[in-house]
Amino acid sequence: MFQFVRVRAPAPWRVAGLLLVAHVSAWAQPVAVTLPQAFEAAWATQPPAASRASRTDAALAAQRAATTWTAGPPAAGVTARSDRIGSGAGASEFDIGMSAPVWLPGERERSGRLADTQLAAVDARIAAARLRMAGVVRDVWWTLQRAELEHTIAIDRLDSARRLNADVLKRLRAGELSRSDQFQAEGTVAQAEVALAESSAARSTARQALAALVGTAAGTSPEAGAGAEPEPLDGRPADAPDARHPSLAELSRLSEQSRRTADLASVQRRANPEVGVTAVSERGAFGERYANSLMLSVRIPLDAGPRADSRIATARAEADELDAQLGVERNRIAAEADASRARLVAARERLAAAERRAVLARDVRGFVEKSFQLGESDLPTRLRVETEAVEAQRQAAVARIAVAGAVSALRQALGLLPE
Repeated sequence: MFQFVRVRAPAPWRVAGLLLVAHVSAWAQPVAVTLPQAFEAAWATQPPAASRASRTDAALAAQRAATTWTAGPPAAGVTARSDRIGSGAGASEFDIGMSAPVWLPGERERSGRLADTQLAAVDARIAAARLRMAGVVRDVWWTLQRAELEHTIAIDRLDSARRLNADVLKRLRAGELSRSDQFQAEGTVAQAEVALAESSAARSTARQALAALVGTAAGTSPEAGAGAEPEPLDGRPADAPDARHPSLAELSRLSEQSRRTADLASVQRRANPEVGVTAVSERGAFGERYANSLMLSVRIPLDAGPRADSRIATARAEADELDAQLGVERNRIAAEADASRARLVAARERLAAAERRAVLARDVRGFVEKSFQLGESDLPTRLRVETEAVEAQRQAAVARIAVAGAVSALRQALGLLPE
């Protein structure tokens, strides 16, 4: 007894559109990359990477400025005085001098420490930005891996459906099967074609997303056999994230920088004193000889008062805020690492179960395929077993991708870059 199953065929324009997308996407030659290559290419296009050299130069310049003898550049001046426009007695005077600001007590030492912290903060900021970029690349990478997997499975499904349809057609001509069996087999082929077109479109979109990150015009695909990252040898407790974690190091350096700024502002409560030396050459009347003298000058600014207090309080407030944010970030990283470990354990359990199911489904498909060829099984049973086998294979493959993605997520939570 044969059972007729109605298959809802998708709209012709939709199938045609999906197939067109699949064929067009196949024309482009994708660039095969590994995960570390994709990350480095994506990082090279980011603004922090472009500004790193300039930020480092600025910090090094601040270090050099803290080693100079004066607190600022010296200044030279020339002054001339004459009475020729007035009385014409011939009185004149020429002053040539130079002055320079001097360091306040403790200012030079604190400036050097602040410059050292600024240089360390540049590296910490870059490391944290690289980790954030790695998270974005990893998300896009594993989305593409799943899309590539779905496309491969869709191809296998279509090949299997076509082989089954050819077998049904042959047996129909031999009078062993009915026309309704042929319709069911052809419907299975149509469904597999739609699934392949959709997976091709999804794969093309995922490739373009990765290409947008790495900065290539053509689509980018993962290199064959590349993708899984080594599992981190992490023996640290989940509630104590490593202080070398880039996100924690960045906040720690920025907090230290703010405290160094407040420390420097506490001694810069006034402008820098100035010391000057002036050579004076003058005469009282026409015909007299010029008399030369040397003049020393000291200029001491007064205390800035509330203005200095405002700078100090602002710097300390920023340091306190960064310290509080550091505590929050430490707790977040610990929780994220805990959750990533739990997801990895669950992913491995799902993989083991999915692989057992795939083995059983493959064996059942082999038995039913042989019995169908011998006429001992009907077509609905054959189609059902085939569908279950394909789905079991898909779940096992997706589970393997999920385990690799969970390892990658754990490395991200621990602050490790792709490798």
